[in-house]
Amino acid sequence: MLYAGFMSAALPPLPRSEEALDTPELLQLGAGAEVDEPCLRADAARNRARLLDAAERLVAQHGAAALTMEGVAVAASVGKGTVFRRFGDRTGLLAALLDHSERKFQAALLSGPPPLGPGAPPVDRLRAFGCAMLRRSIDELDLLMAAEPSAERRYTFPPRRFLRSHVAMLLREAAPDADSELLSHTLMAYLDAALLHHLTEQCGLPPERVRAGWLDLVARVTRTAA
Repeated sequence: MLYAGFMSAALPPLPRSEEALDTPELLQLGAGAEVDEPCLRADAARNRARLLDAAERLVAQHGAAALTMEGVAVAASVGKGTVFRRFGDRTGLLAALLDHSERKFQAALLSGPPPLGPGAPPVDRLRAFGCAMLRRSIDELDLLMAAEPSAERRYTFPPRRFLRSHVAMLLREAAPDADSELLSHTLMAYLDAALLHHLTEQCGLPPERVRAGWLDLVARVTRTAA
């Protein structure tokens, strides 16, 4: 069993600042990529969403390295100047794209349909969470690698803290006798972008095998059937 010996309930709790959130709130990725969204005119907000949707499609098809302001303008059927006015430059576009993707994923966790969203058993939600993260991360891998925070910020980076706290919350429900705080870090490590890059790009593992590994890990951690 994974919890044998050193993983007993006698382990001391982590500091308060590391504890999972009982009621997670949406955390933003960018410093200000969408802070002004409520103030945008309705047509400007629609244009922004259309540009980001077009950029997402291009990244999924060709990778982040091939993403250009001109390509987004063509895909969204707008003038190139519109893209530059909205995002400033390619760096601003990439930051906004990551923020857009993160917000949608967080919203799906908090209020989307089960099993990713509320309403399913916690183990089912853990399985769905990892599978959705893997699918999203593999689709956006080079984008995530380019935005990977430095080592000293990796575990305090707001989006990662939000996702880890979500995993810890599900673990507390699925395995109440486990140390959910430490195990949440273990599960999140499996979904790390750098590891996924190594497994899929450098080792050549198919996504199906990586997904099966996640399901096996959840089954062992929660002591349930795979």
